[in-house]
Order: sequence, then structure tokens, then C-alpha cells
Amino acid sequence: MRKSLKFTTLSMVGLAVMAFFLTFAQAENENTVNPAAPAAVEAPAQSSDPAVSAPDEAAPAAAEAESAQAVDAPAPAAEAPAAVSAPPVTAPVEQPAAAPKGSKLERAIAAAPKGAEKGQIDPSKPAGFLGIPGGPHVNVVLALLWAVWVGWIFSTVGAFGGVMAGVGHMSVFGFGSYAGSFKQTAPDLGKVVTDSIKASNQFMVGLSAAISSFNYLKMKRLVLPLALSLGAGSLLGAWAAAALSAGKLDFKSYQGYFGLFVLGLGCWLLYETTPAGQAKKKTAKEAAKAFEDNAQKMKNGEHVDPAKVGLKIERFTLTSCEFNFFGVPFRFNPIVPFVGGIVISAVAAFLGVGGGFLLVPFLTSVTQLPMYLAAGTSSLAVLISMITSIVTLISKGTPIDWMLIGIELVGIAVGSVIGPMTSKYFSDVTLKRIFIVLALYVGVGYFLAGFFGFKLPGV
Repeated sequence: MRKSLKFTTLSMVGLAVMAFFLTFAQAENENTVNPAAPAAVEAPAQSSDPAVSAPDEAAPAAAEAESAQAVDAPAPAAEAPAAVSAPPVTAPVEQPAAAPKGSKLERAIAAAPKGAEKGQIDPSKPAGFLGIPGGPHVNVVLALLWAVWVGWIFSTVGAFGGVMAGVGHMSVFGFGSYAGSFKQTAPDLGKVVTDSIKASNQFMVGLSAAISSFNYLKMKRLVLPLALSLGAGSLLGAWAAAALSAGKLDFKSYQGYFGLFVLGLGCWLLYETTPAGQAKKKTAKEAAKAFEDNAQKMKNGEHVDPAKVGLKIERFTLTSCEFNFFGVPFRFNPIVPFVGGIVISAVAAFLGVGGGFLLVPFLTSVTQLPMYLAAGTSSLAVLISMITSIVTLISKGTPIDWMLIGIELVGIAVGSVIGPMTSKYFSDVTLKRIFIVLALYVGVGYFLAGFFGFKLPGV
């Protein structure tokens, strides 16, 4: 029944549509057909009146003359067709200018003003940093020695490598003042150079972190579950910060924020050296003393119980991890370092540093690790964060000076090998004091230079 009704309805609709088109076609045909020629004038009937019907002698002559006149008269001129109006002339549509070609750096250089003044590109000058004409030139020996220092301090303390790499690139090599000179004249170029400084810092820290992680793992001074928990959070934080900040930060702002974070770090570490801060780190102090005592015994050739040497993981789950270091027990919840890794790596990627300067205080304060364990554990977390951040920056078009990076990586390798071997000759307190002095001076210097334009010597 439904099918029959449906078929009937469709048939009726189809017929209606056909009828409409037939009617429309017929109307169009009638409108376009030429009007019919006028009918021939009917000849008048002959009158029965003899007077009228009588032949007129002048009629034949008049008719003949009229016929001749009709033949000789020219045909009426055909009506001129109506003038066709010309189509309106439209103004040509202006084509959009072609987008500049080349890499992000090449486009920024092309847009920068040319000349010999500050904040300008001088094409007559030899290529310097990143191949920019007139850019800073770095002494090869200085770059190598500074990289050794960065590798040593990072592998010894487990932090501050990125900060020291930043000090070298910004202050020692002069990249910072060069990037800052384009703030008014070519801000895009200044931001590109700033991003390159961040990536260069992270290359140095990344290699040092890789070497240090391997060495500390062999020496059983790396808490692998803790490092992996931090690293998992670092993946997310480093990617988000690098992706969101690339190309958006001018150098002066970057320098100011860099100093602010380092200054805050120095103040926190200074607090930890006070009696109130030390009272909260009883476990870390016990582990540090146990390590130092055993190291001294081994140095003197005394017997050391193998069961109490090194790091031993006893239990690891999603909510709990237990281990002991030279007989001192430790316990933590892996969720805490995971969340800490997200926050710390986001800050580190934003600043273009490794994040060890935040990871080490986090490990020594929250998880109560001694510096001997914090250095190795933070190294692996930093490595994961650095790989993520570097890949993200390069994918955003950040240029890299590969020649300079190659020289620096050689120095980093040397310093990173020396660091773990020499760290046992420094006490936990001595390492922390070195850290605090550097953090306070660098932090104050960059904070004042970035936000107030006041420079301290060497910064």
C-alpha cells in the first residue's frame, strides 16, 4: 500500500513537472515566432451603378503612371539595428604580492634595513653567526674551552649547564647584544637569533646530559625510575613551551626572564643552606655522609661492604618507588616527579636551558636526594627534555650554526667525561655553594640587563 501510494505520488509529481516545462516551452515558442504578414486587402465589390462602373478614360493613364512611380521609387531603408551597449569596463583586480621565499632566517634578513649602523645588516661585511653579514665572530679556542666548562659543571652538579651555556652565548660570544640591536629595526630577525641562542644552549646541555647519564648509570648513581618519571613529564612540558614560544620572544624580554628564574633559584638554594632548610633534609644528609665515608675508605684502601655500596632499587610501581643508597632508604610517589617534570621542562624550554637548575632543587628538596644522586638522575630527565625541545624548535624553522655547535660539542664531551670523575673530590656543601654564587650573580645581572638596561661586569 505504501509502495503504491509512493509510486502514485512520484508519478503525479513527474507529470506536473513535465506539464510545467511543456507549458513554459510553448509560451517561449509563441513569444519568439515572427508576427503574421497582414492579410491582403479584399477588393471592393463592383458597384451595380452604371455611373460608377463606367470606365474612366483617365484611369488607365493614372494607374500606369502610379505603377511606374512605384517601380522607380527606392525601397525604404531597412531599420538600423539598435545599438548594443558595451559591457561595463571593470578595473583590473590587483594581485596580492608574492610571499617572500626562503628560510625563516633568509626572510628576516631580507626584511632588515641595510647599512652600517646598529640594528642594520651590512652586506659588505663577512658572514658571522648564522651566516649573517656582519654578525659576531667567535674565537674557536674560546668556544672550545667554554664548552669544557659547561660540560664539567653540568656533569658535576647535574645542573647549571644550560645557564652557563646561555651566559657564553649571550655575554661571552656577544650574541645577546647583537640580537637585542634589532629590537626596533628588525624585530623578526632579533627573535630568530634569540631562538637560535636557545637551541644552541640546548644542544650543549643535551650532549652533556647524554654522556653524564651513561657515566652515572655505570657508577650506580642514577635513580632510573625517578628519572623516567621526570622524563615522561618533560616530554609534554618541553614540547608545549617550545611550540608556543618559538618566534615570539625578543632578546631583552628573554634575558630578563632568564635572570629572574635563575635569581629565584639562587635564593631558594641559599635558604636551604640555613638551619631551617637543613632541618628538612635529614635523609639527604645521611646519604651524602654515607657516600663520602665510603669514598674515603675506598681511597684509603679499606674494606667496604659490597652490600652497602651504590644504588639498589627495591620496589617500583605506578604509585610507589623504594630504593636505598649506601644503606640509606628512600621512597617517593612517581606521580609527583611526573607533574614536576611537566612544569620544570616547560620553564626550561621557554628559557632555552636544560632545566637541571630546577630539577636538582626539586630532587634534593621534594625527594630528599643527595647531590651525588640528584646530578645523575636529573641528567637523564634533562636529556629527554632537550631532545624534545630541539626537535620542536628546528621544526619551527629555527636556524642552527652547525660549525659553532660542532666545536662546542667536542668541548662538552671532554667536560662531561671529567665531571663525574672529579665530583667525588668535592663535598655536597661545596658544590651547592658554587651553585648558589653563580645563580645569584647571573640572575641579578640578567634581570637588571633585560628589564632595566643595567649591566653587571661579565654578564
